[in-house]
Amino acid sequence: MRVWLFRLIAVLIPFLFFALIEAALRFGGYGYEYPLFIENPANKHYILPRPDLVKRYFPEGSVIPGVTMEANFLLKEKPENGLRFFVQGGSSAAGFPYGLGGSLAGMLDQRLKLTFPDKHVEVVNTAMAAVNSYTMLDLADEIIEQKPDAVLVYAGHNEYLGILGIGSNYTAANSQATTLLFLKLKGLRLFQLAQNVYQSLSTSEQAPDQQSQSSRTFMAKVAKHKNIPLDSDIYKAGLDQFSTNLNLLVKKYQAADVPVFLATIASNIGSQKPFSSEPISKEIAAQLAILDANKQNSEELESLHNLARENDSALLNYRVAQLTVGSQIPDKAFEFFTRAKDLDLLRFRAPTASNDVIRQTSLEKGVYLVDVEKRLRERSPNGVIGSNFMLEHLHLNVQGYFLLADTFYQSLKNYNTFGEWRDIPTQQAWKLRPILPPEEYNGFAKVQQLMADYPFTDEPRRLVLPKPEDWQQELGKQYFEKKIDWLKMMQLSLRRYQSEQNNQMANKTMLLMAEALPHDPRINLAIARGYSQGKQDGLAATYYKRAILAGDHKRTNYSALIKALKNSGQNNLAKHWQLRIDAL
Repeated sequence: MRVWLFRLIAVLIPFLFFALIEAALRFGGYGYEYPLFIENPANKHYILPRPDLVKRYFPEGSVIPGVTMEANFLLKEKPENGLRFFVQGGSSAAGFPYGLGGSLAGMLDQRLKLTFPDKHVEVVNTAMAAVNSYTMLDLADEIIEQKPDAVLVYAGHNEYLGILGIGSNYTAANSQATTLLFLKLKGLRLFQLAQNVYQSLSTSEQAPDQQSQSSRTFMAKVAKHKNIPLDSDIYKAGLDQFSTNLNLLVKKYQAADVPVFLATIASNIGSQKPFSSEPISKEIAAQLAILDANKQNSEELESLHNLARENDSALLNYRVAQLTVGSQIPDKAFEFFTRAKDLDLLRFRAPTASNDVIRQTSLEKGVYLVDVEKRLRERSPNGVIGSNFMLEHLHLNVQGYFLLADTFYQSLKNYNTFGEWRDIPTQQAWKLRPILPPEEYNGFAKVQQLMADYPFTDEPRRLVLPKPEDWQQELGKQYFEKKIDWLKMMQLSLRRYQSEQNNQMANKTMLLMAEALPHDPRINLAIARGYSQGKQDGLAATYYKRAILAGDHKRTNYSALIKALKNSGQNNLAKHWQLRIDAL
């Protein structure tokens, strides 16, 4: 017995040694923690996803991508009548280039508030540019702690070249198992110490070189593997990574009894030519030129179709698709546009197989497929998604983001377990879309900036923006150039709309400001009174409550809140707030 006891002690000694070092490091304040949610410094009643979350994946002193998570707020304590939805994904889920108002979270938050006027609805964005399934998996436990009623996922484009992606410069390891282990260990101070020591001693060139490329876009810095052929080992590893991580993510939410709404992803295949391709031979190029001059030659075109199906040139398949669109059989173009995207060697767009992974994962219990790609294809000529919904290779325009949000909205409606559903028609929701023309111009400028660099052009081009057409675009340009901040842009917009007696746009602007500033009692009180006058008592109660939590403790506000709660049938909450007013 003693022998086994000594053996056990011998085995435990190293673990105790490392545990003591870990404890000492923590006691001494060494290392860092970057929790997903932090307290709102302007109002302790609210928390928000931390903007610099990306730092948790990098050691001190390393090159960190300049990506942030946009501020959006939720109550620290979920209310009794609360409904919470969390959005996960990359830049498309986050609404790039428009920000929160044009995002999935922004558009759904507004619409679901109208759908459930008697509930406290929060649609929280945790999506961020450049992240992929590793980050989604890493954030899941912290999201679960916030008691979500559902999680909405739109992701898949960053599996190869996003942060921790298998073909990225910003990768933690060369294998999926090692990367998953990194996610588990990164919070340990001992692990951080080892990272920092390695970082300081490393003499290898950090990639990308921030000193020489500091002004370049993230896309210009991120791609380590610029050549990932279809069905190559690294291509298959990227799909395996996506499939494994999605399944692990789903299992976390299944264990917490949280439904997952998982969307197919879309990209621009019709007007975005391949970024990198095997060359087209001279002989085939000659055939293309002849056919281009005689588009009615269906026999020649069919011969070219067969040739393209057997050829791994993305550019060839793209040119054949373009010729097919201009022929008498344009419905066949989708096949070759899709092949062109899948054969593109530079994988900034997810291959078709990623949607196969998503559809397979959606068969799991508690997972609901949101077929965004199908919805966008149904609204596109010949089923080919192009510039009708896309700004460049994969980011949606305002109409595209609205359809993305509407497709999720319809899926949530079909699920229908969140309470009485007051349907907000698509046409009404479009009129109320939570984005202003200055924000749209800022988004346009961001895309022009993105497309003035790699991979859209080999060398960075000087950005030249067109002259703004009106005062709204001028404000958007000033915001893009950082001459004014977002709040100033909104304040100036509000004054101008009011001076023009444009009540619809003035009211929209005030509502957007209230959503962005739950800690501002004045703007939230104004919105509350507006809803009260419109007999929308459930919504009025939400904003009266915000004004009170933001510090406006006038008895008239409490009385108005209690009245709104009673009128909307929320009698238990009315009693709760009556007790608070009695204690004043």
